[in-house]
Amino acid sequence: MALGVATPALAAEPAAAAPVEDAGTITVTARKRSEDILKVPVTVTALTAETLAQKGVVSITSLANSTPGININDNSSGHADRSFQQIVIRGFTPSTTLATTTSMFVDGVAVASPSAIMSISDPKQVEVVKGPQSAYYGRNTFAGAINISTKDPTGEWHGSLLGMVGTRNNYRLQGAIEGPIFGDVLTFRVTGERWAKNGSWVNGAAGGGTLGDQKSTTGTATLLFKPAPNFTMKLFGMMMEDRDGPAAQARLYAYDIKGSNGSVIAPSQANCSFQGNTVGVQGQGKSVTNPYICGITPNLAYPVSANVTANDAIRSWLAGGTNRVVSPKEGVDGYGLRRISHHAHTTAEWVINPNITATVLAGYNREVWTTLIDLDGLDTSAIASSTNPKGYWDYPFLIERKTNDWSMEGRLNYKFGRLRGVVGTSFLKAQQYQGLGGGFGPLTSSLLSPGGKSESRTTGMFFGATYEATDKLSASVEGRYQIDWLGAFARPSGQTIQAGYLGPNATTFAGGALITHAKYNNFTPRVIVNYQFNPSFMAYASWAKGVNPAQFNTGILSSTTVVQNAAIAAGGQLSIKPEKVTNYELGIKGKLLDGRLRYTAAAYYAQWKDQINAISIIINDPTSATGTSFQQVSSNTGNVDLYGVEGDFSFKVNDLITLDGAGAINASDIKQFVSTTLSQLTGMYNFSGKEMKNTSKYSANMGILLHGDLGSVADAKWFTRFDWSYKSGMWSNEANILRTPDRHIFNLRGGVSKGNVSVDVFVNNLFNNHTYTSIGDNYAIDNTFAHFGFYSAAVVGLPELRTFGLQLKVKM
Repeated sequence: MALGVATPALAAEPAAAAPVEDAGTITVTARKRSEDILKVPVTVTALTAETLAQKGVVSITSLANSTPGININDNSSGHADRSFQQIVIRGFTPSTTLATTTSMFVDGVAVASPSAIMSISDPKQVEVVKGPQSAYYGRNTFAGAINISTKDPTGEWHGSLLGMVGTRNNYRLQGAIEGPIFGDVLTFRVTGERWAKNGSWVNGAAGGGTLGDQKSTTGTATLLFKPAPNFTMKLFGMMMEDRDGPAAQARLYAYDIKGSNGSVIAPSQANCSFQGNTVGVQGQGKSVTNPYICGITPNLAYPVSANVTANDAIRSWLAGGTNRVVSPKEGVDGYGLRRISHHAHTTAEWVINPNITATVLAGYNREVWTTLIDLDGLDTSAIASSTNPKGYWDYPFLIERKTNDWSMEGRLNYKFGRLRGVVGTSFLKAQQYQGLGGGFGPLTSSLLSPGGKSESRTTGMFFGATYEATDKLSASVEGRYQIDWLGAFARPSGQTIQAGYLGPNATTFAGGALITHAKYNNFTPRVIVNYQFNPSFMAYASWAKGVNPAQFNTGILSSTTVVQNAAIAAGGQLSIKPEKVTNYELGIKGKLLDGRLRYTAAAYYAQWKDQINAISIIINDPTSATGTSFQQVSSNTGNVDLYGVEGDFSFKVNDLITLDGAGAINASDIKQFVSTTLSQLTGMYNFSGKEMKNTSKYSANMGILLHGDLGSVADAKWFTRFDWSYKSGMWSNEANILRTPDRHIFNLRGGVSKGNVSVDVFVNNLFNNHTYTSIGDNYAIDNTFAHFGFYSAAVVGLPELRTFGLQLKVKM
């Protein structure tokens, strides 16, 4: 299997001996009960351990590549790295890091960050459920949900060792062992993994090196307790650390960036201009001409480079604890990302009788991450500076976050005659701290701005009831009543809020005091009707409501009165309403040719109301060193219709050849949208008819698997697999003026196995595709700050280039 991809995780079994599985036997838990994937009336993709191995899925990125209708966006606020990875399903692009539209689960237990699911070694199964799942899963399942099931240990001793080496210093070391502690009553499983690689892009700045280096270390432990045939308790724990170098990213500039002698460091690639507006509000401001880049993104016109060599001044600044959200002991000590995650959960299931099963789940997650970026994103050593400790103009910028969440759920699954379903309740408490800051002069703690705690508490009561009216016709009524409480707290050191959001006078709060709070009540129903025409063909129709939690613009509370008033004028009120969606869906599922051909297809139409969008504002601020303040707030400024069709198939042609594929058209139609930032740039105020950003309208993948016995050699098998993944280009913004090219990735892998030993070889990105992986509007930043008031550049993520590798695995 292919293990040399850009991010670690989801490491699967070798594919050499993997059998072709009848998808009709796959069981999923999309409705919190076990159901046949071809009988459940929900759009769900399930990748078993065998399928993960056959496709070489080892990361959240490769999961998206093998699942049409999903994009991964790692581009935010001038950096494209693993600190920020949004999962975009069906075009539901979240505009902010807090407005997540897809939730993640491990063994059905909620996790507030996607980092946890990116680090599970050797999972049992991955389920991607599309469409609003609020009826069962609650907050942040607006577009769908992803659940990773971990493997249960057995009562027999088993183990495995895996080693992989590849080009650009790719390597992976993985081990697992499981066995009995007390017969079959108490068993355990322990895994450990270290993965690392050098980036694909050489840094053209002084100090050299590569951009995109990544390294991850993960350990997991599982205990399974079965004291009786009808009772099972599972405890799972994981510790993970990512230590990445500077990200592989670059900028496309709309203006020349020049050195002190007037020479061009990075040339403008502008090919169009707009009559923008100085304030971005219709009827206000003045007209201004703004150059920009339009059409398909061009190739870079300058070498990839960034000033990312840490000197003593940088290291001393990072070692300081004042105004920090994350302790320096857990933070970065140079440019790049450091993330530490701890996850633990327990699940217990009691089969009370043949008709009733009780399940209890509880989980805890803690994550801290810091990333130090070169904010200007360019080798600026040709710009002289007498104040910068590096001896030339540069802008190091630190971003850090700390999150904690606790969750509990209890439910009863029931079945009485023709009626079956589930009823339950859940609670999730999540806390988050954010901080950021940097500068282009002497580095001091005063440049850092830590935020206070943001907390959400979500209580939900849910139910599902399916009634089989006949042997073929059934109807389901499902729903969830949810109460969201949101609170914003002062910094631990205390905080004075200037006049603005909280009124005409300044207000002082003690450390940790509650500044503001709100509560929202929502009911999210779903109704499904499905008809089983025969044992091999089913059709369904559904109607569902979804809700995304509200937010606060708490980050701007520490700003001056001028800044707060400017944010209010731009539409960024303190309290933001929840987003809501209504989804209509039709689908079919079935199999033909004695089960050798399996297929699913679905069509949907969704109305997204009160969409939360980010608004970036630049304000004249004499208290700032640059004379301006850059702020980002959120507001309910959009209504969007989304619609599309999706389908997949698997066809076992014969014992030698298996074909599988999938495709999706995920279209969007913006009905209403407001963005002062885009209006400043383009002068556009009516975005009706435009499409959503950061998502592919068209996507597809196709795989060919050849496999069989290895001649007359006993217990020996071979396989070869060729995969093609296609994603159409993504818009950088809702004005639809700049788009990445279509992206085609081809992977090839093959191997042989004999008994418990397998050897695989692979090449990822076979044809060395250079297409950008992400895009986001940003700024051309230099010592003049002349182009910092309007979008003046686009940040693009750079792909992993062709990678060769060899893997050996031994099972025991």
